[in-house]
Amino acid sequence: MEVLDRHVTSLDEGGRFRLLVDAITDYAIYMLSPEGIVTSWNTGAQRFKGYKPSEILGEHFSRFYLEEDRAEGVPERALATAAEEGRFEGEGWRRRKDGSRFWAHVVIDSIRRPSGELIGYAKITRDLTERRAAEKAIRQSEEQFRRLVQGVSDYAIYMLDPDGNVSSWNFGAERIKGYRPQEIIGRHFSTFYTPEDREAGVPQTALDIARAEGRFEREGWRVRKDGSRFWASVVIDVIRDEEGDVLGFAKITRDITEKMETQRALEQAREELFQSQKMEAIGQLTGGIAHDFNNLLMAVLGSLEILKKRMPQDLSLTSLVDNAMQGAQRGAALTQRMLAFSRRQELHMEPIDVSGLVRGMMDMLSRSLGPLTVIETSFPIRLPTILTDPNQLEMAILNLVVNARDAMPSGGRIMLRASEESLPSGKGPLSPGRYVRIAVIDEGEGMDAKTLEQAVTPFFTTKGVGKGTGLGLSMVQGLASQSGGRLMMKSSLGEGTTAELWFPVAMMEQVTGVTPDRPQQEDNAARRLRIVAVDDDGLVLMNTTLMLEDLGHTVFEAMAGPEALDILRNQQVDLVICDHAMPRMTGAQLAEAIRSEWPEMPIILATGYAEIPEGAGIANLPRLGKPFSQVQLAEAISRVAS
Repeated sequence: MEVLDRHVTSLDEGGRFRLLVDAITDYAIYMLSPEGIVTSWNTGAQRFKGYKPSEILGEHFSRFYLEEDRAEGVPERALATAAEEGRFEGEGWRRRKDGSRFWAHVVIDSIRRPSGELIGYAKITRDLTERRAAEKAIRQSEEQFRRLVQGVSDYAIYMLDPDGNVSSWNFGAERIKGYRPQEIIGRHFSTFYTPEDREAGVPQTALDIARAEGRFEREGWRVRKDGSRFWASVVIDVIRDEEGDVLGFAKITRDITEKMETQRALEQAREELFQSQKMEAIGQLTGGIAHDFNNLLMAVLGSLEILKKRMPQDLSLTSLVDNAMQGAQRGAALTQRMLAFSRRQELHMEPIDVSGLVRGMMDMLSRSLGPLTVIETSFPIRLPTILTDPNQLEMAILNLVVNARDAMPSGGRIMLRASEESLPSGKGPLSPGRYVRIAVIDEGEGMDAKTLEQAVTPFFTTKGVGKGTGLGLSMVQGLASQSGGRLMMKSSLGEGTTAELWFPVAMMEQVTGVTPDRPQQEDNAARRLRIVAVDDDGLVLMNTTLMLEDLGHTVFEAMAGPEALDILRNQQVDLVICDHAMPRMTGAQLAEAIRSEWPEMPIILATGYAEIPEGAGIANLPRLGKPFSQVQLAEAISRVAS
């Protein structure tokens, strides 16, 4: 009875075991005979292999293998391994009943009696097709990403371990930083930083910020393998595992040196445009101020000149008038500088022998320097002729010499040199050709690069308050430019300054085509003329009338062009002297109207500007620069009145 009960219990346990195996659907669990014949078949095997028990029991398990695997004896080797080692485990392609393939994970265990006799095999197969496909997709994605990162050439993309050592290296990193992977992997990323940044602890600070905030982003100088520097944009991202522990850092570096230089060039271009617009605005402003100031000085100088002639010859009074006239003349010199800067001064171009002009200036230059400064000259016996305004050139040379003196407060030596130079390929903005170079060289304090760059800027001066207008070099530059040349400055701190004026050599046709203005010593100066004086400024008009009447002429005053035309139609007139800048009708327009009715009427255009009025023949009108003296007025009249 006891034996029977034990047998019933065993049967019950076996039944329960079979029920358990049949209930498993994710695994194919079945038995094989020692020869590999299928002797049992569960529901999971039927589900993903497609065979019903009646279709597969008694069949050899090799039918699940691909033909090429059967041809190579793969099923037999699997059984042999299980028999010899007790277990076989592997993965590979298997075939379903419908011929489709699936990727299987296979385990074959040998089953033996207690005596060791092999009675069969337990085979468990799992369908891993989806997992394998997912793993393959992940591997492909990782490979694509690796190739993508490796193929990027404009960015250095690499990994750092938690301590900051390089653990990966892409092509962009090699191209930008110059290191091959085998040269840099394992080394600390601080290698790329400048010595001063390493000393300041910048690399460690970057990692600390990335570790604390998750990200670090900055720009700064970095060092390539060859020691050269580049401006880098750097991003460091921290990489953590699921528990939050730091696995390392992802670092991306971009070389933005060219971008920075482009930005700097753009900002420089904007600054130059701004400066150009500012200089244009200042030029217009100073030109207008100089014109109005000239009118005021005209009234002051003219009145003082007449006053000096008519007042009693009292030395105490005469010296006061002389002082006042000198002050007004200094103001006139300032307006000339302002007009030179605004390119509105009128140049009287003449052929000039530079050597002769400088020799004639030496007494004046020596008196201007004082006892502490010595001037030395070096001029060839003959120099080619240049074409410029001699008065303006004298003023320019004097200005440069005085600047040289002021640069040597304790005294020193100034060299004044001239030479003929030939520029076969041009020098800076100058065209190729022959030039006369006038150089003023001092042994003074010199200028740094920034000061030298600003030296010619209008109103910039290194002199103390009240010791310079900041327009001197601008005037010199204006004169040289209007004469077809150039002012060039060379200087460095502690080594003095060299200022060079370059003027093109005058061609023969230029020399023969220009006749210097000289006062005509004729009886015309003694003639009594009937003159129409036209100016919209009452003070200037009154002053001009006084000087003309003092010269013995009869004057008809007009404050506008139409009024002057009415006088011409009703009076006998020998000469018209008119201002140019007048409202409604300019002096040039008045001259055109006069020429249309009185073609032979002499006309003098009095102006502080250098504009060339439009109209046939008008550009050649004789001009009288404001402010003018009575002597200059008389000379202008003698040149045009016959």
